[in-house]
Amino acid sequence: MMMTLVLVGLLLVSTFTDIRHRKIYNWTTYPGMIVALLISGIATWMRADVINGPQTQADTLGILTWPDSLFGLLACGAMMIVCYVFFPGGVGGGDVKLIAMIGAYLGVMSGLEAMLWTFVLGGCAALISLVWRFGFWKLVASSFRAAAYRLRLGSAFELSDAEREPLKTDLFLAPSALLGVVIVRFQIVELLT
Repeated sequence: MMMTLVLVGLLLVSTFTDIRHRKIYNWTTYPGMIVALLISGIATWMRADVINGPQTQADTLGILTWPDSLFGLLACGAMMIVCYVFFPGGVGGGDVKLIAMIGAYLGVMSGLEAMLWTFVLGGCAALISLVWRFGFWKLVASSFRAAAYRLRLGSAFELSDAEREPLKTDLFLAPSALLGVVIVRFQIVELLT
């Protein structure tokens, strides 16, 4: 639980800076990654038999083994680098490091699950923002018009820069990541079902 509190604290700071300054700073993510790897390394070194041994205090504190922490960081970081390459301008370098840091604290499976929740929550927030700014029916009409254009001509409906500009929404990934980690770490979905 201690490691979860450290991660949530780092995510709260990242959320504040992301909303306030539109940046996720390295002074939050790099030390967070180092702390996760360092503590998991020390905990792994201190417990002799991780697989067959008794449950240690490190397990109850939520400290992963060093390989789990490292692979979580690498897997989540690699997935975000793919997003960074294929969605330029949509995913920033701070977002990549933030999700990699989450992977270092949660491991591969929980880290990827938190990343997916982050994307779902971020997408919902962007959709709500668009509906709020333009109205539901205007968005539906524009979507149907674009789909009809594609079906009729067989090509993509290209928006001009002037039409595309109002559709750009400020997507803050850190608040979504904070909620994603809370959902995964405290098993909110399991509690609701």
